[in-house]
Amino acid sequence: MKPQVIIIGRPNVGKSTLFNRLVGKKLALVDDQPGVTRDRRLGDARIAGLEFTVVDTAGWEDEDAESLPGRMRAQTEVSLEGADAAMFVIDARAGITPLDEEIGRWLREQKVPVVLVANKAEGNAGEAGVYESYALGFGEPVPLSAEHGEGIADLFGALWPIIGEQADAAEAAANEPLEEGEDAPLGPLKLAIVGRPNAGKSTLINRMLGENRLLTGPEAGITRDSIAVDWEWTDPKTGEARPVRLIDTAGMRKRAKVQDKLEKLSVADARRAVDFAEVVVLLLDATKGLEHQDLKIADMVLQEGRALMVAINKWDVAEDASGLFNGIRTALDEGLAQVRGVPLLAVSAITGKGLDQLLAAAFDIRESWSRRVSTAALNRWFDHAMEANPPPAPGGKRIKLRYITQASTRPPRFVVFGTRLELLPKSYERYLVNGIRRELGFDAVPVRVVLKSAKNPFAKD
Repeated sequence: MKPQVIIIGRPNVGKSTLFNRLVGKKLALVDDQPGVTRDRRLGDARIAGLEFTVVDTAGWEDEDAESLPGRMRAQTEVSLEGADAAMFVIDARAGITPLDEEIGRWLREQKVPVVLVANKAEGNAGEAGVYESYALGFGEPVPLSAEHGEGIADLFGALWPIIGEQADAAEAAANEPLEEGEDAPLGPLKLAIVGRPNAGKSTLINRMLGENRLLTGPEAGITRDSIAVDWEWTDPKTGEARPVRLIDTAGMRKRAKVQDKLEKLSVADARRAVDFAEVVVLLLDATKGLEHQDLKIADMVLQEGRALMVAINKWDVAEDASGLFNGIRTALDEGLAQVRGVPLLAVSAITGKGLDQLLAAAFDIRESWSRRVSTAALNRWFDHAMEANPPPAPGGKRIKLRYITQASTRPPRFVVFGTRLELLPKSYERYLVNGIRRELGFDAVPVRVVLKSAKNPFAKD
């Protein structure tokens, strides 16, 4: 495994900006106000050939352990377990604060090697703070500007003696050639959990992992960044360990209610997470049922071409459970007419009820989402579908459908070739889509059908 390096520091010293600089993407949300980051976020970092996993953490605050900042600090402390190095980030322009000194005392009690990073050191404004940071007792600081990319080479020089050997070993193992005839390993199931605020998304993932990996609490909207966690689920039926990448997302409220800049950024990040996922679980709150916003989220997932599942959380406290389940089933079939039969499951993040069934169903629906049908089998079905229900002839003009092919998977996309296709009614397109889904094993996944007219000008109708 790649060495893991944790970024630690008080709020607003530029930890997330440094994280984004190291991974080369704007993965972590960044804003001028302190306390934006709340959960640990992992990314693949690379500096001049040195590859490692970098972990962004919440700002360290001196607050009551039961408060939200206190719980964020506890998450940061836990992140140091198993780390190979820590980057202690200070604000060179602000100089050393009492909170920096407190973090320094705590880090000196740990066994993890520490690299002191003096951020915002561009120009002369941070020079005094760089010299002042020697007093923290971690040796020579690395002055840099995460925002402008200055000093990153010096960071390489500080990290290499600590993790260089381990990074080389990890890279060699990753590049080891496969044995003859051996298939490349399949990627993990990318499973995103989405829903309205306070539906229990982070609690559900923590229950799956068996640890308090994600920050939770009674406050709505705790999660801001979309957090991906790699994990292995053991199938209770086969005993097989199956890799999963769980993706927690920020709660999505009605657009009219989202006014705060950070919430807008969080929702945009959640939408990007949906695009990254293979299967998306829309999590409902059993105490609130299905609302219009849930259907809007579900429609957005389907429009992105992701495989969709719906799970009703807090089932352990649901009233009239049977009536609730049947009501939601009916509402989903009516509200998502383009994909009937979306899997619906009852779960409890508190008791663990239904989680194995949810994961088994997620692997099954990913298989359908990734299915490819041979052209021969596809056209046999196509001929039978047209015999059972021939295309209409509007205005006496015959529409001729010649053949069909599957252009891609994930989501499955089919192309129908023929003539006068601009006259084909939408109802017949839906007939083809429903037949593909029902008879070719695509179940409740989004299916795309594209109509393409023959380009040959001499083609006869």
